[in-house]
Amino acid sequence: MTQKLAPTEYPVHDFIRSRWSPRAFSDRAVEPEKLLSLLEAARWAPSSFNHQPWSFIVATKEDATEYNRLFSTLVEFNQGWAKNAPVLILAIAKIRTDDGKTNRHAFHDVGLAIENLILQATSLGLFAHQIGGFNADTAREIYQIPADYEPATVLTIGYPGDPQNLPDGLRDRELAPRTRKPLSEFVFTGQWGHTSPLLKG
Repeated sequence: MTQKLAPTEYPVHDFIRSRWSPRAFSDRAVEPEKLLSLLEAARWAPSSFNHQPWSFIVATKEDATEYNRLFSTLVEFNQGWAKNAPVLILAIAKIRTDDGKTNRHAFHDVGLAIENLILQATSLGLFAHQIGGFNADTAREIYQIPADYEPATVLTIGYPGDPQNLPDGLRDRELAPRTRKPLSEFVFTGQWGHTSPLLKG
């Protein structure tokens, strides 16, 4: 299964419709030029005051030692399926500016960079799955991450694999239709909870 298109209510770009977060990955290696293309896309994301508060630690299966170091930060549940992904990336947010002020937009901006990366991956036939279930303290210790930086998420990246290779519960989730809240639940005008007239036709 290489496609799981979003059933959108309004037209969106095909890359957005096609983007989703599988857990079944092929063991096919990701070509270095494609991986660099993903990171270049992240590089050109917008950020508050152009602070660019993102950093990425990349590990591929071509270097088993580095791959296993990053893999060790994942919680056991995520290790169970992520082990097949050929690329792991730890995304890190710089939470203070150079003059020592808190950057409250840091995680937002790292998210923008990651979304750029993910959409570029989609355009190249790759998929990414962001993982919140990892040990940030372990990552900080392993990589000697400075205090002004915060590990944000780990991404698995690779080509799609066979969902039948997943355990039963995960296989069902992999094959289930994609769903989202309707716009009426979160698009407001005038006051909180007041559905925008844009949606009332």
